[in-house]
Amino acid sequence: MKKTKITCKEVMKHVCESLGENLNDEKCAEVKNHLENCPNCKEYFKSVEITIECYRKYNVQLPEEAHGRLMKMLGLEE
Repeated sequence: MKKTKITCKEVMKHVCESLGENLNDEKCAEVKNHLENCPNCKEYFKSVEITIECYRKYNVQLPEEAHGRLMKMLGLEE
């Protein structure tokens, strides 16, 4: 597997875009590699997993507008 440089922002965006999906593509491999070597992103990913677990447990639906504001606040919008 070739090594590529992926940024923390790209990791966060990919995590948010692919929540709940089982991805096995090259980008997913890059993200996994980055998470293994970046303590900040690893912590971010863990917090996202915990948040998703809570939302699934209580079946919380986030309105589209709120999702958009959250993505903007995190700097993850395109």
